[in-house]
Amino acid sequence: MPAKGAAEWKGDLKNGAGKFTAGDSISGEYSFRSRFEDGPGANPEQLIAAAHASCFSMALSAALADAGTPVDSVRTDARVTLRMVDGTPTITSIALNTVGQVPGIDEAAFKQAAEGAKAGCPVSRALSGVPEITMEATLA
Repeated sequence: MPAKGAAEWKGDLKNGAGKFTAGDSISGEYSFRSRFEDGPGANPEQLIAAAHASCFSMALSAALADAGTPVDSVRTDARVTLRMVDGTPTITSIALNTVGQVPGIDEAAFKQAAEGAKAGCPVSRALSGVPEITMEATLA
């Protein structure tokens, strides 16, 4: 089933504003200030971060369960960095930080499963053009 999202921007770049929806229950507003000046509202990079954290957490949970170590919890924070590169706004890095509560697994096995999830989750694969994607994985 395809995922749905939509956005509408009104006005010029610096003074305009936009609204977005993702699926049936997520919506928000964004602006030049929320994207480039840390102003109020959302921005596309936050949505990318949430999508990556969500996908990665699900992929890691599935991999661990398939290996016989079902999780109590996997929490992932993602930080997407947007910088100017040759005068163009560019996503230059994504940092994933995941903490798992997984009975019966050691830190090395958890990190190995996390590396597999990082390489294999659909959002990670879609973002493969990002120059740097790092990951830190620890057990709670």
